[in-house]
Amino acid sequence: MTEHGVQGTVAAGFEPVREEFAAVLAAEGADLGAQVAACHRGEPVVDLWAGAETTRDSLLGIYSASKGVAHLVVALLVQGGVLDLDERVSHYWPEFGVRGKREIRLRELLSHQAGLAGADAGFSMEELADDRVVAERLGAQRPFWRPGTASGYHALVAAALSGEVVRRATGETVQSLFASRLRDPYQLDLHLGLPAGQEHRFLPAQPMIATPERLRDLAAAATAPDSLEGIAFNRHHPRNREVWELPNLPVVRTKGPASFGGIGTARSLARLYAAAISPTDGAAPLLTPDTAAAFGQIQSAGWDLVLRRRKAWAVGFHAAAESYPVLGQGAFGHSGAGGQQALADPRNGVSYAFLRRRFLPPPQADADHSRVLSALYTAIRQDE
Repeated sequence: MTEHGVQGTVAAGFEPVREEFAAVLAAEGADLGAQVAACHRGEPVVDLWAGAETTRDSLLGIYSASKGVAHLVVALLVQGGVLDLDERVSHYWPEFGVRGKREIRLRELLSHQAGLAGADAGFSMEELADDRVVAERLGAQRPFWRPGTASGYHALVAAALSGEVVRRATGETVQSLFASRLRDPYQLDLHLGLPAGQEHRFLPAQPMIATPERLRDLAAAATAPDSLEGIAFNRHHPRNREVWELPNLPVVRTKGPASFGGIGTARSLARLYAAAISPTDGAAPLLTPDTAAAFGQIQSAGWDLVLRRRKAWAVGFHAAAESYPVLGQGAFGHSGAGGQQALADPRNGVSYAFLRRRFLPPPQADADHSRVLSALYTAIRQDE
């Protein structure tokens, strides 16, 4: 590891988590700004960071972990009876029900089965950062596959689509509801739309270390820009930017697109997921056990047409235990490009978040999360 060692605190008995975090950073072979945090039964047990410029309060891009933030808002609306997972999307959003999309249910939209992984012509960065523009374009488009027959990761657009359902049902954006119902009450340092006064705390994302092995692996896995994967990641648009650059774009930080534009700290992400499933600061969990179970339940499992590998999707979230077997069944959360991760395990009362500055594709980061999570769960079981 570099001279910039691990800082922060862990609860008594959780020292092995610090050691595993340090080992993960050392294995990168370069300075890696990162934060990791965890809560158990609503109480913080891990709050660590490392890196030359990284502090406890540094703000990092959370990439697609933003979808988990947005879909906690959706879960609250379903719990309150405002939305129904088995209702047609077109019930809330009539213009959506064209070109073979009339019967798509909300749970299918949330589990990447709608066939709307990207736009035929792609988006400029200004368009992609505007959830209303994305929703309007895709609401008028024919799906790329028959809805409900397969899943394919709607990487850059999923929460723009679900967010439009939220707006039609409530009159408010998912960004504003997140701020009023989650961010402000729980004093979260987490933003879907970064205020200008907080810009100085943002640490720009850094590209992946381009070792010959990684470059060879990327070249071997590359697909055509106009393939389904290319369309989902907007590679077919002439002014597309690399995924790792997205949080570095001012328009992304300012508008806070709910699919990938979140900015925050690992500590606040872990606290958000803790509040979702555990009593926190004397307040009851945000989600009832039934709601947590409904959103953590696997909705589709099999070959993902965009990611080109097997994937299990819960409702608006990853089925996290399918990636990390140490977790209890029904664990849910969302990773982010760059190697970010945030999740909740209701059965064990655990929440976890890991953010890093240097981009590392999520499948490669999974081994890092497995190491840290294994140390975390070992400490929890010894503490009980």
